[in-house]
Amino acid sequence: MGTRKPKDVIKAALPKKPRRTPSPKPPQGKAGPGAEPLEEYRAKRSFERSPEPQGAKAASRAGENQFVVQKHAARRLHYDLRLELDGVLKSWAVTRGPSLVPGDKRLAVQTEDHPLDYIAFEGVIPAGEYGGGTMIVWDHGRWSPEGDPSEALATGRLTFTLSGSRLRGRWHLVRTRSRDKKEQWLLIKSDDEHARAPGALDILEEHQTSLLTGRTNTELAAGGEVRSDHAARARATRPKLAAPKGARKALLPTFVEPCLAKLAEEAPSGSDWLHEIKFDGYRLQARIDGTTVGLLTRKGLDWTARFAPVADALRELGLGSALIDGELVVEDDTGVSSFSALQADIKAGRGDRLVFYAFDLLYLDGTDLRSLALRERKDLLIGALDDLPAGGTVRWSEHLEEDGEALIRHACRMGLEGIVSKRAGSPYVSGRVDHWRKTKCTQRQEFVVAGYLPSTTSRKAVGSLVLGAYDGDRLVHVGRVGTGFPATTAGALWSDLDALSRPSAPFADPLPSDASRGVRWVRPDLVAEVEYRGWTADSLLRHASFKGLRDDKDPREVVIEREGTAEPAKARDLAGVALTHPDRVLWPDQGLTKQGLAGFYAEIADWILPHVVDRPLALVRCPSGTEKACFFAKHPWAGMHEAVSRVRIGDEEGVAIHDLAGLLALVQAGVLEIHPWGASLADVDRPDRIVMDLDPDESVGFAEVIAAAREVRDRLGAFGLESFVKTTGGKGLHVVAPLTPAAGWDEVKAFTAALAEAMERDSPGRFTRTLEKSARTGRIFIDYLRNGRGATAIAAYSTRARPGAPVAVPLGWEELSPSLTPGFFTVANLPTRLRHLQRDPWEPVRSLRQRLPTLRVRRRRPDRRGQVPSPSR
Repeated sequence: MGTRKPKDVIKAALPKKPRRTPSPKPPQGKAGPGAEPLEEYRAKRSFERSPEPQGAKAASRAGENQFVVQKHAARRLHYDLRLELDGVLKSWAVTRGPSLVPGDKRLAVQTEDHPLDYIAFEGVIPAGEYGGGTMIVWDHGRWSPEGDPSEALATGRLTFTLSGSRLRGRWHLVRTRSRDKKEQWLLIKSDDEHARAPGALDILEEHQTSLLTGRTNTELAAGGEVRSDHAARARATRPKLAAPKGARKALLPTFVEPCLAKLAEEAPSGSDWLHEIKFDGYRLQARIDGTTVGLLTRKGLDWTARFAPVADALRELGLGSALIDGELVVEDDTGVSSFSALQADIKAGRGDRLVFYAFDLLYLDGTDLRSLALRERKDLLIGALDDLPAGGTVRWSEHLEEDGEALIRHACRMGLEGIVSKRAGSPYVSGRVDHWRKTKCTQRQEFVVAGYLPSTTSRKAVGSLVLGAYDGDRLVHVGRVGTGFPATTAGALWSDLDALSRPSAPFADPLPSDASRGVRWVRPDLVAEVEYRGWTADSLLRHASFKGLRDDKDPREVVIEREGTAEPAKARDLAGVALTHPDRVLWPDQGLTKQGLAGFYAEIADWILPHVVDRPLALVRCPSGTEKACFFAKHPWAGMHEAVSRVRIGDEEGVAIHDLAGLLALVQAGVLEIHPWGASLADVDRPDRIVMDLDPDESVGFAEVIAAAREVRDRLGAFGLESFVKTTGGKGLHVVAPLTPAAGWDEVKAFTAALAEAMERDSPGRFTRTLEKSARTGRIFIDYLRNGRGATAIAAYSTRARPGAPVAVPLGWEELSPSLTPGFFTVANLPTRLRHLQRDPWEPVRSLRQRLPTLRVRRRRPDRRGQVPSPSR
């Protein structure tokens, strides 16, 4: 992925420490700071064997600016983009090649500078050499940057035009993150006359030959310059590991029972602990014996065929023999591993999103490593995976050496599942051990499926599951789960469970009639993983959400393990609002139901209600879910629940709510977005907040949106206005400044319009206040129109009617990071964040007293730097 991972967000929030250097590895030829530009290029190559040009840095040539794209069939096929600048070729490895579809982001890993005479290089790099494989000149021409290209590269955003034989038009290179010393960028095509629509012929399929010779890479390889078995020979020549002190020579084990972590209430601290983000997938052991690769579950079941793409990627590592401990996951758009997404991909037979995170090495090249300290095993694993491509199927699972309590606190604030802490000096011991500890943010367990209720809205689909757990030999009822079933999952579960039908409940004790009414009972053969918020005084699950079936678990191993304090069922959970069709799925991609949304709002009521009660509201209603018709509603509707009030606003009628019952009544009406006015019902003509909405073009990176938000904050601060920030559930940010109601709408709108105008004038290449989409290309739209009478903005903690069920979330300014991808917080993970927040970042919004300053706009010509003065008092 091009986005940064939650681990990176946590690392950014923690105090910086010097990075520990792994055990020594063979020299990689890296050039040090201040080195001659081509030193790294030369250090990586043996020019006695490789036909690549040795080259020299050339003098800059005004107006030349050549570029080349070389199709490089190395261990993995990719395309090398090289741009002439400062006498060298700045180079990026574009892993999937350039795309002509606007907004289609292609990962581009920056590599070492190349000499200018590399522009015409085409040939075969011998096996065993750096980049071994075939290379053809796929495209060549001129490129022209917008602005100073050196400055643009330093700031992480280079916009340029290509005039080549195959690639033409405007492009963007946007830096996203670094992996070790390799800069990761995104290559993105602008929407111009040279762009192509999604689904059109791929430029990479249209053109597969060399511009110089007309040959493909395959034809070049068949010309006798490289043997077809060069990949196998490269594996055979990989240097083997010398047995480390303390390890022993041994045969490759068939299977090793995995080391399992004990559950801990608090994360351990101290220098002897390494911490990893807890994954949400399948624990697998990769057994590599030459070209034979096996993937084994924690019970030793062979799942190699099930995850063939992972086995293929492991085979490409070129290891002679190895036993690697790791976790198989699928990551969502925010970079978080998702068991539900993994289950969905398995059901669909999809393998392109599978990722194997390797975190331990038990055996390598004839040596059993289990007796070594964890830190030593990890260093050896880094060495074995040193040449992994960024963002590939097999990845190194990095650890953090930080204070455990600080780390779990930040992980929970990010809505993650938790962390796993491991003693750095511990050997690898099978079974559940104390030197591996897991600390959870969320409460999750496996439960036995005992029955189901059919959906009330779909034929042959599951609406909810009846769950149990074993207490000795007795299966005990623990409640139901009625949300978290995407449409395909609900249908597949129906088929699975229908085949397990039985006439009566499998529980040891009879259930009350209300708990068994309408249930179809099944044999207790399946295990479901469920996330929940706690237990009621009746020992039943509260706010449970289905995550997937665990076919790697034995139902008899599922025992009662109640985490957290049992609490009485809260009367306010549904606040007296009856839901019709509670199992109606509102977000099909998440399986989030009406009941699930109501439970979410009931749980976070103390957070959202201050932002939505007693205000005129505009609502996005999607009665049949996000994939069906949605519409905007500002006026009362037929059949409106009594908890939703009709309010008079001038000559019109509007709607408002006053408590949780009103909020849940909106859920009953299919409301998925809540947009309040910037004024309360008590004084609708005088706003009590400013909202500056920063809406970026698709090509603008989130780091630039963050910089824009901070600029708005600083400009407001110059007027003495304190401001706050929130995500929108989309790709932008809102900067909000509370006001003591005094100024009218026209005054507030004039102030924000002048602020937007000043930002546009000072940085016309970054900002626009023009509403038309055509004016926003490559810029951030500063939407000050949110501050007019009758205008609205998404409420803090409101959901959005978009895939993933994202939520608009207030943040502290210190939490803003490019690692925090837009839409990161969702219905699924936000409650975890809120439970672990030490303070509400928006608490001052309710009590802060500040007035709109008197505005005086100085209309002067630009100064010598071309800057236009900002609004002033």
